[in-house]
Amino acid sequence: MSDPLERERALLKQGETRGGKHRFLAYTKLSGPGWLQSAITLGGGSLSTSLFLGILGGTSLLWIQPIAMLLGIVMLCAISYVTLSTGEKPFALVKRHFNPVVAWGWIIATLLANVIWSLPQFSLGTAAVTQNLFPGTSPTLVSIVMLIISFAVVWFYESGSRGIRLFENILKAIVALIVISFIGVVFKMSFSSNSLDWGHIFSGFIPKFSQLTTPSASFAEALAALPEKSLRFWENEIVTQQRGVIFSGVTYAVGINMTFLLPCSLLAKGWDKDFRGLACFDLSTSLLIPFFLATSCIVIASAHQFHAKPEAGLITEIDASGQVVKMDQDQPESPLKGKYQQLLVKKLNTEKGVSIRINEPKVETTIAALPLAEKRLAAMLVKRGALSLASSLEPLMGKTFSHLVFGFGVFAMTLSSIIILMLINGFVLCEMLGVEKESIWHRLGCLLPGIGVLGPFIWKNASFWVVVPTSTIGLLALPLAYLSFFILFNDKKLLKKDRIEGKLRLLLNTIMILAIAFVSFGCVWAAYDLAGGLSIVGISLFILLTVVVGVKRKKRTSQQIKASHV
Repeated sequence: MSDPLERERALLKQGETRGGKHRFLAYTKLSGPGWLQSAITLGGGSLSTSLFLGILGGTSLLWIQPIAMLLGIVMLCAISYVTLSTGEKPFALVKRHFNPVVAWGWIIATLLANVIWSLPQFSLGTAAVTQNLFPGTSPTLVSIVMLIISFAVVWFYESGSRGIRLFENILKAIVALIVISFIGVVFKMSFSSNSLDWGHIFSGFIPKFSQLTTPSASFAEALAALPEKSLRFWENEIVTQQRGVIFSGVTYAVGINMTFLLPCSLLAKGWDKDFRGLACFDLSTSLLIPFFLATSCIVIASAHQFHAKPEAGLITEIDASGQVVKMDQDQPESPLKGKYQQLLVKKLNTEKGVSIRINEPKVETTIAALPLAEKRLAAMLVKRGALSLASSLEPLMGKTFSHLVFGFGVFAMTLSSIIILMLINGFVLCEMLGVEKESIWHRLGCLLPGIGVLGPFIWKNASFWVVVPTSTIGLLALPLAYLSFFILFNDKKLLKKDRIEGKLRLLLNTIMILAIAFVSFGCVWAAYDLAGGLSIVGISLFILLTVVVGVKRKKRTSQQIKASHV
């Protein structure tokens, strides 16, 4: 057969006919879109969430991300089933068969997420190269090289079925290297002098919902040492941070742009109804397994190095002469000093009659005079970054191993995410303009996230102004995207004989309702945490507009049906 798609179809049918290992081997060979999903979810968001899960909960929070991903995969399977059953493009599908307001909200949120979230990916990738892999390298040069590599890889996607297969194979290799890098870190830690307690680690995969309301048990000793008047603040602070990182794990496992990428990548490969089983297998293996391994290894490494341990170079005291001095004089001042001080100033400002600003000259003296127990707890809770973890691993693994292996893993994560952000944005622009993927508009759309090349230079200053609105819009749009495909999955008029019936449909609907509720709660909470009351106003206005348009559309359809019968 000369047609690559027909060769894939023949291999698929042969594997399904023979069954067993033959089906498994055929599915494994033909997998592709799931690896694209892995490449985007294994980015800076998953990295930072995994790090903070380990810092706050140790290995006791290992259960969060696998559960979130499993629920997300069920929804992605529903999206793939509807897409392959109808053969319709995702934006047009939701706009025509569900609600145009939701369709436009979904596509605009995806566009914003792709462009804005390219900034921290470039920033983190550049930092990994200049600080871990090749110190002293020009950040400008690294950013430009990342941009060129990313667009060159995306270019393969434009060259037809062979190009798509090559593109997918490159992404498979990058994802595999990410996973191997972090497994290597944990493997090396297992044989260190302070080896890992695997029994305790495995118990972390058992859900513990009590951590939504009570501090992790590992902080019990630190909390017991606090003055009575400070105990409530620090308990609330720990619980608030735990809730926040739990919801981050829920909301960032499957992002808004992943829901758009999947149907577009399926259609770009030419897949149809024959490939529905393969699509679900692909998501269940190529997405779940790499995500599970990589994020779990990061949580384990972070927990081992940081959980319930004060960050070095932060804690100060007042000496006999009244001067502020560091307690650990042999340690350099930590770059996290600002975050540490902000946390303690927040605590001080909860006390009656106290109002202190972080930039006041007396801040250092005031903080140094606080009880040691409070300063130790604040130093435990301060949020470390990925590159801090690489440095902390030096005593266990040696400078070369810790910086090269961990740095390469971080770099590969960011590079794969940039590549996929570009690809998605090409799809988004084509869908918005109603043109085919093969047009010049796809390549122009792919170039838009290239603005991220400025990330290393503007991210710290721009992050507040772009992260809050972009994250809020994305968080509010994700549950609506889930809801739209849940309704389409159950639409008899749309799917006709392809709609799943019986006990299987009941089971899938139950899981999807759980996933929608789980993600909605997490997204609304996270959006409120970011934007406060404005997020509630945004939700209300968007729902109101959706309902109004839906009612008018239904009324117009009813009038058209009546007119056709006259």
